[in-house]
Parts: sequence; C-alpha cells; structure tokens
Amino acid sequence: MLAKYTIAGLAGSVLLASVAFAQSPTAPAETSKAPEPATASDMSSSFKGTWRASKMVGLNVYNDKNESLGSINDMLTDKSGSIKAVVIGVGGFLGVGEHLVAVPIDKVKFVNEPVAYTSSSAAPGGAGGGAGGARPGSTTTTGAATAPAPKANPWYPDHAVFSATKDQLKSMSEFKYSTE
Repeated sequence: MLAKYTIAGLAGSVLLASVAFAQSPTAPAETSKAPEPATASDMSSSFKGTWRASKMVGLNVYNDKNESLGSINDMLTDKSGSIKAVVIGVGGFLGVGEHLVAVPIDKVKFVNEPVAYTSSSAAPGGAGGGAGGARPGSTTTTGAATAPAPKANPWYPDHAVFSATKDQLKSMSEFKYSTE
C-alpha cells in the first residue's frame, strides 16, 4: 500500500515539473530600456561635499547666542528622499522627559566651525563637563590662551543653529510619531 502512494507521489511530481519546464518565458509588456549600471568612477566622486545623515542625528543644536538648545533626534524626509524637517530633542536627561519638536529644515543652519565661548563660565554646563558642556576639540577660551581650531570633518557639520530659546522650543507643540 505504501509503495502505491510513493509511486503516485513521484509520478505527480514528475508531471508537475515537466509542465513547469515546458512553459516558455513571456516577453515583458514594456519595451523600455533598463537603466545603465553606474560605474565606479561615477560613484566615487559624485558625492563629494555631501553630509552623512547618520552623523547628523545626535548633532548639538545651539541658538544665535551659542546657548545649547538640545540635539537632533531624527530627520524627516518626503517620499523622494528630500529632508523636510528635523526633530530636535529639548530638555530632559538621557532622553527621559525630552520634548520633541519638528522644525522645517530651511530654518536650521548647519555650521562647520566649532562653537566659540568667550569664557569657561559661559560654556553650557560649566567648563567641558556635563551633557551640554563644551565638546572635546571645541574652542573654549579662558583668558589669553586659545586652543587651536580642529580640522573640520567633511562628512558632517560641527553643529546646528536654530533661532529660538529653549523655552520657546518647549512651548511649541510636541512632535509625535504617527502610527497610521
């Protein structure tokens, strides 16, 4: 009895396989040409001068008075990939209690030079310490001696500038990620 089922199964498999091999491929409905593949020389030099979005997330945001506002948490794009807005996290500690605000990308200015403070007491969070303190390599001046400016990174800016105060950003409506 088992032999009958085994032979019937094998015969059915052979019939199905022969039908699949007998079919001829159909021609595509469109006769448009496929795009030509990009060459290595096209890809290596055409992106010079662009910034990496992955490096811009986490970038510190300051206002016009060099006061720390927060950091960029996300970048919002349209369906074509153009960045339309940045989500700035304001306040909070290690992400807890942080107020998210979405602002249009054209209102944010990206700067390659480090933030310059006039004295160590004017630096946010004290001299070089804390979450909002001076970053390593930033030019914090303390009297007559000044630190040399670090070399600008070609893949991302040093910081962003948005013309508002921390209180104005906190009073803006909170950005919430849509679940629809």
